[in-house]
Amino acid sequence: MRELSLDHLRTLVAITDLGSLANAARALHLAPPTVTVQMAELESRLGGRLLVRGRGPVQPTALGERFIARARRLLADADEAVEDVRRQLAGQTGRVRIGASTGAIAHLLPPALERLARDHPGIDIDLQVLTSGDSMARLAAGRLDLAVVALPQAPLRGVRVAPLKREAVFAFLPAAWKAPQRLTPQWLAERPLIMNDAATHLHRLTAEWFSAAGVHCRPRIELNYNDAIRTLVAAGYGAALLPEEAHEPAHDPRIAVRPLRPLLWRQLGVAVGDGDVDAATRLVIGALKPDR
Repeated sequence: MRELSLDHLRTLVAITDLGSLANAARALHLAPPTVTVQMAELESRLGGRLLVRGRGPVQPTALGERFIARARRLLADADEAVEDVRRQLAGQTGRVRIGASTGAIAHLLPPALERLARDHPGIDIDLQVLTSGDSMARLAAGRLDLAVVALPQAPLRGVRVAPLKREAVFAFLPAAWKAPQRLTPQWLAERPLIMNDAATHLHRLTAEWFSAAGVHCRPRIELNYNDAIRTLVAAGYGAALLPEEAHEPAHDPRIAVRPLRPLLWRQLGVAVGDGDVDAATRLVIGALKPDR
């Protein structure tokens, strides 16, 4: 025997706890000669006696006592490792790497993660602030487990995308401005605008909305953080087009929110690798869309 065997260690512990080789054989569902051979191999491998066999219960030698204590720890670690894998396969534990925009992280993910923490506390979440394009690339490279992305996305090998939710985009403007109840591209294009960074999908969506109306818009400033944009709107710096998630119940009274004409929608999706999705990732997806 070139290496220690966990089966041999388990047999040794059973003999010590039950007092005889015969009792250990019955408990482990082994033939008595198998137990005898295992102990002979183990003592030969270690080069010393571990057990003293007499008329009474089997007793460990001094060497055996120290070795058995270590054997118990090794068996406990092995059992814990196996159980941890089983919990991960069942989705009870695991680490899920998620990519999402700042807006999704601030408004969409918190309620989902709250449900997840309540129902599956063993799942650990690694959040990464990324644009949809960056999230798709990292999924394809195996560096993320799932992502919340803006739709549509160009097909990418190794990644599949499913719709998650659709949300309306509204105009956020300083409450002091006199504005109609529904805002058009023409009306907004004549005011100072705060837009998302040009690398974001929302920027492209907004620019296409203006362009479809034959209007060119030139933003006063571009940012990639919706809460910062809302702060500037509240300060009277300009108007912004943001998804409905940015309109919190306890919104700033300095901000007025108006629907758009024509309506503008943003579609979000969940992207994952096209291989097998592990149980923990499936549970996160379920928490993101609990009503489905």
